[in-house]
Amino acid sequence: MTALPLSASETDTENTGSSVPPTIAIIIDDMGHNLQEGERLAQMDQPLTLAFLPYRRYTVPLAKLAHSRQKEIMLHAPMANTRNFELGPGGLTSDMDERRIATTLRRALQSIPYVQGVNNHMGSLLTQKLQTMDWVMQELRQYPIYFVDSRTIASSVAGDVARAYQIPSLSRDVFLDHEQTEEFVDRQFKLLIKRARENGSAIGIGHPHKVTVDYLEKHLPELDAQGVAIATISGLWAIRNGNREMFVEGEKQAIRPAYARKP
Repeated sequence: MTALPLSASETDTENTGSSVPPTIAIIIDDMGHNLQEGERLAQMDQPLTLAFLPYRRYTVPLAKLAHSRQKEIMLHAPMANTRNFELGPGGLTSDMDERRIATTLRRALQSIPYVQGVNNHMGSLLTQKLQTMDWVMQELRQYPIYFVDSRTIASSVAGDVARAYQIPSLSRDVFLDHEQTEEFVDRQFKLLIKRARENGSAIGIGHPHKVTVDYLEKHLPELDAQGVAIATISGLWAIRNGNREMFVEGEKQAIRPAYARKP
């Protein structure tokens, strides 16, 4: 898997002490429902990472569009939550056995064109369950796929289990828009940049709400002037890991696409 370009040099600041600027990555979750905002996100110039729910109406066409615009594509895997919110198709629940977890996850991966990573949609219940996360990571480790723990609950073990299976793994630092006002998004976006300045890099998660898309459309072009770079998730991983490739070619099993394709 080749990391997409950054808006600055990709040398590893933390490991080599070179002059890479503070770098953020932004994941947009819940892609696949909203065509209009999804198209706006896909068409942005910056290297966003877009996380698609499986089997939604616009998942396949938007993922194809986003890929053609150099965006990185993830599976936003629905996982059981403590509040019993409906998961929709492709959901992973606590009553599933190992075989059903593996099959459901595999089919969801196959349904997303150009998928390179996975993060959890909700999951405050499932990501606390060591056995289930073990089954999830046993399936993911077969493919050239990274994992991002959305950390919808502080006691999540998902990231730890992914690392135990040597799956490239990162964690969310800031949620951008769980309140859908410009003032809140602005505050969270500035917090994301602050974390990146403090730690070298940081990951934010947002959603295809109009207020979020409007904000990003306006403020992402200002990052260069602020001395801040933006990268895809694989680009950020490369920065943190000496600019090396996540996977050696041929070491993992390719994901066989199983989505409807136009002739």
